[in-house]
Amino acid sequence: MELLPGYCIRHGSSLDRALLVKFMQLTYQEMFPNQDFSHLAQTVEQYFSSQTPLWWVEEYGGMGRTGDGEKDFTPPPHHPIACLWMGNAIDQVTGDRHAHIFLLYVVPKHRRRGIATALMQYAEDWAKNRGDRQMGLQVFQSNQAALNLYSGLGYQTQSLWLKKLL
Repeated sequence: MELLPGYCIRHGSSLDRALLVKFMQLTYQEMFPNQDFSHLAQTVEQYFSSQTPLWWVEEYGGMGRTGDGEKDFTPPPHHPIACLWMGNAIDQVTGDRHAHIFLLYVVPKHRRRGIATALMQYAEDWAKNRGDRQMGLQVFQSNQAALNLYSGLGYQTQSLWLKKLL
C-alpha cells in the first residue's frame, strides 16, 4: 500500500524481531552514540506481539516499463527505510486504553520528505479505527527535530518523566 508517492507501507510480523531491534538501536545510537544498546532486544522480546503492530516503509524501485511497453511499478527492494511500532497504554487519569508509539524512526537519508508525518497520520487513523480517543509517545527532551514534528502535529506535553542517578 502506498504511504506517499515513492514509498509503500507493509505490516511487519514476528519474523521481523531482529530488524526491529536494529531500528531501535539506530534511533537510540543517534542520541547516545557511545552507548551499547544490545539490551533493547529484551524490550522487543517483552513487548512485541500481535497486540503491538509494526509497520515498515520501503522505497519503491520506481516506474518502469514491461517488455510490451506497458507501465509497471518495480516492486520495492524490501529494505525498510522507516518503521512504526505501536503499543497500548492506560491513561492514569481516565483509565482509558489508548495507542502509544513505541518507535517511529526514519533513516537519515530519507528524512524531511514527509515520511514521519505520514506515519503519524497512519498511526492516528489506526488508533481511531480501534476506538482510541488519544495517542501518546515519549520523546527525549534533547531531540529537537522530533519535538518540532510532534508539536507541529498538535501533540502537547502531558507529564514529565524525571530521573535521578543513584
